[in-house]
Amino acid sequence: MSSETPRTPAAGAAGTWTLGDREVNRLGFGAMRLPQDGAAFDPDATPGDRDRAVGVLRRAVELGVNHIDTAAFYFSRLRSANELINRALAPYADDLVITTKVGPGRDLSGRWLPHAGPEQLRGQVEENLRQLGRDHLDVVNLRVVGTGSIAERFGALARLREAGLIRHLGISNVTAAHLDEARAIAPVVCVQNPYGLGIRPEQDELLRTCGELGIAFVPFYSIAGPGGETGVVAPDPQEVRAVARAHGVSPVQVRIAWTLHRGPHVLSIPGTGNPDHLAANVAAAALRLSPAELSLLDRLHAPHTPAQARSPK
Repeated sequence: MSSETPRTPAAGAAGTWTLGDREVNRLGFGAMRLPQDGAAFDPDATPGDRDRAVGVLRRAVELGVNHIDTAAFYFSRLRSANELINRALAPYADDLVITTKVGPGRDLSGRWLPHAGPEQLRGQVEENLRQLGRDHLDVVNLRVVGTGSIAERFGALARLREAGLIRHLGISNVTAAHLDEARAIAPVVCVQNPYGLGIRPEQDELLRTCGELGIAFVPFYSIAGPGGETGVVAPDPQEVRAVARAHGVSPVQVRIAWTLHRGPHVLSIPGTGNPDHLAANVAAAALRLSPAELSLLDRLHAPHTPAQARSPK
């Protein structure tokens, strides 16, 4: 028997997806939790430990993560997610894709500002460039609030793409109508919406549409669910706990694996500032759920949806 230590399952165990023109492992990393301990966006949250955050980022890359989601508005009193990424990972590997988002903004005290209009988006893009130390951004998502038209704002980003500041565009927190509107202006490589096991099942149709169009669907809050930026997770249903016990894994890992099973175009970006949680999240990329387990969890997710309407695996 070999005496070698078993290798930690890598992020690539779930396969890859071509995001625009860049191939990424489907298990990525979200940077929202890096700048603070506790709830994100809380001006009074305790800043996270800098060395620990840098270590988590470097370990994520060692484990095969090559898709990191961030934003300039991810910051605490002393920490900025973008600047932590810059410190930890620059000079950046050629295969590393950093996705950021614009639209929301916060002042220096952490209070939310009105969402950026078309004329303000260039400044937000340039702020991301400065913090990350890049001359272009790999992917920029326009984060949307409400159901109104996004044509002017997405058009402004499309012009920045033509100018070379942005490589690819995506949209976040959107409807199918927003996707149609954006695609009429410029190519869309990803849709980033709240979604997960039992979380926003009405998003199933948009998820399927993205798959048909070759667009990545990138769920956020897929673990925390209604807890959102607080990270608070309600007790897991017995079905989730039963599947976790059968595989000797945690319910969180089951939730990540279920999300990845929703389609080859689904990318997962679980975030954490804890190195142990990082390793567990990445290990979920290798978790294979049986057809019976998937059927059980699918019924939990959308109990009134006929089986034939579920996303193909």
